[in-house]
Amino acid sequence: MSIVILVPGFWLQADSWDDTLPPLLEAGHEVVSLTLPGLESVETDRAGIGLGEHIAAVVAEIDRHDEPVVLVGHSGGGTVIHAAVDQRADRVARAVYVDSGPLPHGARTNPHLPAEGADLPLPPWDLFRQDGAKDLDGLDDAALHEFRHRAVPHPAAAASDEQLLSDDRRYDVPVTIVSCTFTREEIGEAVAAGVDYFAELPRLRDLTVVELPTGHWPQFSRPDDLGRAIAGAIG
Repeated sequence: MSIVILVPGFWLQADSWDDTLPPLLEAGHEVVSLTLPGLESVETDRAGIGLGEHIAAVVAEIDRHDEPVVLVGHSGGGTVIHAAVDQRADRVARAVYVDSGPLPHGARTNPHLPAEGADLPLPPWDLFRQDGAKDLDGLDDAALHEFRHRAVPHPAAAASDEQLLSDDRRYDVPVTIVSCTFTREEIGEAVAAGVDYFAELPRLRDLTVVELPTGHWPQFSRPDDLGRAIAGAIG
């Protein structure tokens, strides 16, 4: 059994993981789903909440447990868990990135998304369809409606703050990438081309890529398969 900490991506709360839980619970794992600071409700004041506060929330959850944990981060949650690994490399048994990756030092998660003061609302769907993007694959109109209904503005600073890393022991922590909108081959091509987003991957000492072809939100489009992929990564 492992303690699995699930960290949602932008605009989502802890309950976004609900439909992925059965395979993890059936495997005997203890699961903790987090709602990050500033995402408690639409009415929450997000001023003063940035990436550092999100990282601190995950680190605090790691510290609540006596044994090493498995961190799972979806999308922008991948940035958060990678920084938490950097701060607690000796307390993380594995990091699982769901259609995301370990953002390198100095990079920013989503600095170009349009903000409204301290809030970063869920953009119009057309933004996720640009240039043939696969982000919305697997989501019908009803699913998109439900997603927008449950979406909470993200703290804008968390999207634009720099990732700050300092401990090379993070490269010793085993990593699984559950890749949904890009293939294993495309990841390899990006690494070879020196794409900054993938700059950490060649330094990882234990990396596994699992393909789960669907859109960017597999917890909605293929939740049971995602749960099984996470459970399989834990082993």
